[in-house]
Amino acid sequence: MHFEGNNDGPTLLLVHGHPDTERVWDPVVALLSDRFRIARADADSAAATLREWDGDALHVLAHGGGSAAVWRYLTQPGASDRVASFTSASGPAHAARHRRIADKLGLLGKRAPVAGADPVDVPVQLIVIAGDRRVSPRFYDDIGVRASRLWRRDVKGGHATPYVLARSVTQLVDHLEGAPAPRELLRAQIGRPRKAFGDTLVAVTGAASGIGRETALAFAREGADVVISDVDTAGLAETARLVAAVGGQAFSYTVDVADAAAVEEFADQVCAEHGVPDVVVNNAGVGHAGFFLDTPAQEYDRVLDINLGGVVNGCRSFGTRLRDRGVGGHIVNVASMASYTPVNVMNAYCTSKAAVFMFSDCLRAELDSHGIGLTTICPGIIGTNIVNTTRFSLPEERSYDTEAIRHRVRRGFAVRRVGPDKVARAIVTAVKSNKPVRPVTTEAYFVYGAAHALPQAMRSAARGGNIM
Repeated sequence: MHFEGNNDGPTLLLVHGHPDTERVWDPVVALLSDRFRIARADADSAAATLREWDGDALHVLAHGGGSAAVWRYLTQPGASDRVASFTSASGPAHAARHRRIADKLGLLGKRAPVAGADPVDVPVQLIVIAGDRRVSPRFYDDIGVRASRLWRRDVKGGHATPYVLARSVTQLVDHLEGAPAPRELLRAQIGRPRKAFGDTLVAVTGAASGIGRETALAFAREGADVVISDVDTAGLAETARLVAAVGGQAFSYTVDVADAAAVEEFADQVCAEHGVPDVVVNNAGVGHAGFFLDTPAQEYDRVLDINLGGVVNGCRSFGTRLRDRGVGGHIVNVASMASYTPVNVMNAYCTSKAAVFMFSDCLRAELDSHGIGLTTICPGIIGTNIVNTTRFSLPEERSYDTEAIRHRVRRGFAVRRVGPDKVARAIVTAVKSNKPVRPVTTEAYFVYGAAHALPQAMRSAARGGNIM
């Protein structure tokens, strides 16, 4: 065999299917050559290459027909003496080869029936393209029963990138050589007991109180580790304490979501220290009330910068990394019932939340091809700390009236008696079901329907909504 890469590293055999050539692995080799001593083979020669191998057990990465050939070899006695691990990726995407690959894998399933089959002792890692009809489900069922140690990564973006293949192999080999398993590998391990979001990392902005805090707690109860951020460090500390009390782990960061550079630095730090979050909840926001003509330009911009800019910054920084990771994920953008409810004295707030709603609709369509879901959450009247921190823009002659107005608003919210935990539960459920838009509370659903069915009525109602 011809070897390339690091001669002092573990040996990795790359096996390609037909009609590809060994050059199909060039982008993967470029990523792995510093870590591995690499050889290449085709599907026809793979079994012979493995039988003749007399060195330390090697690792194998194969695709398509190459995967079928290697799996057939692994079912033979003594295979574990020569193969230390096997990573199988779905086949190439050229339409002319689809049928041949499916036929090979289907035949393999028939030759190696599941019932009563001896286990395969070699650690097996499957990289499965979601919805790939080229590969018989029997093939995966057979491996699932016969492999005594199995990991499965489902790629939702249509193909496994060289980066995904290289990262998957490196994580598995490092772990088999004694390194702690990263969260991504733990999540791929079949048979590992876990809750719904076990071995998952969830990032929540605006987590020092209210909806953000309850969302962090809800995901922690479901098994997730949480990255929590806010400008309120004391509130973050309390959220971290509560997360620990329900058995979760929280990583706290102080960040201003309106600062694009700060959010990018935050994303860099989180991904370097904990990996790319699997779920990102852009929740941070501020309240504002006042007629437009009474609202200073600087205050109006502040609301847009935080409520819209914070969502945009979070989606850009974490969405890019989710896309590049190549295995899907989910983003939640917290909008509001106000995003489709015009109110004459909430111009800045309604505008910012309406922009979040449309931004999310557009981004959802873009991210879908990468297997990344996006949910827009639209809470109704929820009792949170936002009432206490809302700024009011009043005419100068009424500036003294701020606290009286705040008291009336607080009293109205108290009558509704709906807490942020209801929104948090809706967020968790929406992520599980990949729901695009989720109003929360009865009034949010009602107004959502009215906004589409009776738009003129909504515009008329906006003229009379005056809490001031």
